[in-house]
Amino acid sequence: MIKTMIVGYGFAAKVFHLPHLVQSDKYEVVGVVSRSGTSSEDSDIGHVPVYASLEEALSHSEATLYIITTPSDMHYDMLKQCIQAGKDVLVEKPAFLTIEEGEELIKLTKNSKSVISVHQNRRWDGDFLTIKKLLKEGTLGDWKVLESRFDRFRPVIRNRWREQPGAGSGILYDLGSHLIDQALVLFGEPDAIYAEIMIQRENGQTDDGFFIVFHYREKRVYLRSSSFINSAYPRFEMHGVKGSFVKYGLDRQEPQLIEGTFYQEKDKEVGTIYREDKKEVAIESGGYDHFFSLLADGLLRREPVVSLNEALKVARFIELARISSDKGRVIKREEWDKELS
Repeated sequence: MIKTMIVGYGFAAKVFHLPHLVQSDKYEVVGVVSRSGTSSEDSDIGHVPVYASLEEALSHSEATLYIITTPSDMHYDMLKQCIQAGKDVLVEKPAFLTIEEGEELIKLTKNSKSVISVHQNRRWDGDFLTIKKLLKEGTLGDWKVLESRFDRFRPVIRNRWREQPGAGSGILYDLGSHLIDQALVLFGEPDAIYAEIMIQRENGQTDDGFFIVFHYREKRVYLRSSSFINSAYPRFEMHGVKGSFVKYGLDRQEPQLIEGTFYQEKDKEVGTIYREDKKEVAIESGGYDHFFSLLADGLLRREPVVSLNEALKVARFIELARISSDKGRVIKREEWDKELS
């Protein structure tokens, strides 16, 4: 079994990681890093040591895999410590906040035995897997438009680090990391990018909405997020020369993990294909648990599931989106290096 340390013991750790670790016979949680000294005795992992700092855990624990779920501005320093200690890591997205940080970490791993994977779990959303299947099968013919949305209704700022001013906060890092990553997985790097990054909430000091357009010649990918959506909306729309596909609502895996029902019978989700007629289609089964199986297998092969190089691409497009928004114009591929320098 892979001896595992959970670094940070908040929502992400308890909802997106711990349920899969305790269900698997491939992992053994041997400790928790929590600055608050929160005891883990009441959790599913039973009584394990609680370390006040990552340094203490690296010095005293036998863990070989460290799962970093702390606020985003802590990821870079923690990754660096783990790499220098020769530990394997699964780190929450975004793995780092700047292109320079990513390049340095990638360079460090070349001289290390560490395997670093990034937790881009929404590659295993059922609706995203359905989009991949429809593209592979050519159900809609040559695709022309994909719209991908991840909205919330949070008109009032909460006292959470993601919504307060500071490095790594804001909805672009939070939800944009997912949507940008999904677009890159589906279609690769675009030919050009246009973006509008918004602060719309009263007294807002960090971004709470965005609209990003990826250009692929005549095709378009629209990535959107807003904190003011309180109605049903399509999570995905894909349109091609043979018809359209529409899926409403977010993937159900997160609420199932919160409710503790993930490993029970799954809710059946459906989307709709519009061709000559209208037809409901079953959404592919999501696979957050599958990610952890892939992670364990990858550690045996010494290969990441989602690499730092892939995370670096996401970081580049987050930065390009900010530049495009600031300048109010489309930025073409041939301009990227100059704009990022």
